[in-house]
Formats: sequence, structure tokens, C-alpha cells
Amino acid sequence: MNQFILQQGVSRELHSFPHIAELALKKNNSIQLNSLHATATESIRIYCIMEGKFEWIINGQHCILYPGDVGLILPGQSFSGEKDFLNIGTLAWIHIRVQQIDQSGRLQLGQWSSLSETECLTIGKILIMNNAPVVAKLKEIAGLLQDIRHELSNQEIGYSSRVNHQLDELFILIARQSTRQNVSHRDFPQTFMKLEQTLRQNLAHQWTVEEMAALIGLGTTAFSEKVKNYTGFSPMNYLINIRISEAIRLLKREDVSVTGIALDTGFYSSQHFSTTFKKLTGYTPGEFRKRNIPKNN
Repeated sequence: MNQFILQQGVSRELHSFPHIAELALKKNNSIQLNSLHATATESIRIYCIMEGKFEWIINGQHCILYPGDVGLILPGQSFSGEKDFLNIGTLAWIHIRVQQIDQSGRLQLGQWSSLSETECLTIGKILIMNNAPVVAKLKEIAGLLQDIRHELSNQEIGYSSRVNHQLDELFILIARQSTRQNVSHRDFPQTFMKLEQTLRQNLAHQWTVEEMAALIGLGTTAFSEKVKNYTGFSPMNYLINIRISEAIRLLKREDVSVTGIALDTGFYSSQHFSTTFKKLTGYTPGEFRKRNIPKNN
């Protein structure tokens, strides 16, 4: 999977498309600390999760996204990572500049779009009135973003029209799925949410795949497949990410020792904790603590 990032004003591929501010695909192999601070832009930002589990704050709402989910951030809305870091996984995104979108739903995409004024108004109202910034299980978006990248790279006959038609298709797909979904009935089973709560309550325990599967009444094979499908991780890597997430929270407290954190979050030793933590964050626990706890005057 080839990673890429195209940015307006930098990438020649976007020279003829001023309405595309950014298009990218990123595979993130480690937790990127302090890399996703709150921002707001004048673009519509669309993020599609391909692998992994991402925890974001979109327009003040805490959101958990799994493979196939799409995060939608409208102009002026804030977007940041939970605890300001970017999770492990793969995601694709596009930032699209629009001429106008207001609280009444009036949406003007620009002359590049072939959507009618009525269609734009309908889509705009759906985007504004839909209070859920996550559009669940819309895997087609990832393929569409890859197609746009392909057209931009090859620049074959008619590529300009193809790209703009694909952007229209992007808005149509999101609007249709937004009207279908019921946010209170996500596809991700509530039993898995309860599983994570149970694991967090006793991270010091050396959980096995068999034990985790038994907690929700599944065999190990079915459990492993479901976890992989929903999170992009194996059960044990899923558990390690939970351990590291909890460790990050505890390291910001001065009253807990690194050794205590290691044992409380289920690592065999301080060395095991330090090695794993640095692999996933780029810092040792001590380095992270120094960066995140202000020095006393």
C-alpha cells in the first residue's frame, strides 16, 4: 500500500483542482504523540478508516471509528485526536474547499461540480442536520479516494472531469449513508464495548485470547476474526493498544511510578513496558513523562 500526501500549492497534481486542499493516504505504525491538536479549517474534511481504531474529538463529540467508518468535519468545526495523539492504523482523507455551506444547509460546491442546485441544497441540509460526525460502514469511500489519486497521477484523457465526478460521488455516498444510519445502533456490537471496559478495569491481569473470547461468549477463532474485522488488529495487539492508552493517561500523574504503571497495565516488567512503549510512541516512559508534566517553578 503506497502512502502519499498531496497538498494544494505544493503538489503539481492539484494545480488544476484548487478546490482540493489535500488528499492523502497514511499508514501509521506507531502512536504519534502530540500530533493531532485541535484545528478548524474552511474545508470539508473527510477521513476514512482503513485499518485500526481511532479515537477523535469532532466538533466537541468523542468519536470512536473502526475500519470502513468515515469522519466528517465541516468548515469551522474543530477536529483533534483523543489526548492529541494519532492512533496506530491506516486512513485516507481529502479536504475539499467549498464556496459556501451555512446553517440552513445552503451548499455551493463550485463550478467544478455537476450536481444541481437542488441536489446541493439537499446534501447540504443532510450534512448540517446530521448531528453525527461519523458515517458508519462506508468502505466505498476508501476506494473512491484511491481512484481520485489514480486519475491525478496518470492524467489520462478526461481525467479532470473524472476527478470532479468522483468528488460529486463522494458527497452523494456520504449523504445517502447519513440518511440511512441510526447512530444509536452502530454495527460494532455493544458486547465489545463492554469487553474493553472489563479489560481496562483489570489490565494487570495477563489476559489470554481464550479468556477474552469467553467474556463475550465466543470461541477463539470467531473472536479473533471479529476483533480483526472491527479494529484491524489481532486480539493481543488490540489489548496492547489498550494497555498503552491507559499507560499514557497514568504517566501524566506524578504520584505513580513508572514501575507501578508497568505492573498496573499488565506488562511483565519495567523493561518490557519501556520497550513496548517506545516502539509504539517513539519515546521511553520517562521521556514521555518529562515532555508532558510541566516543571515546577
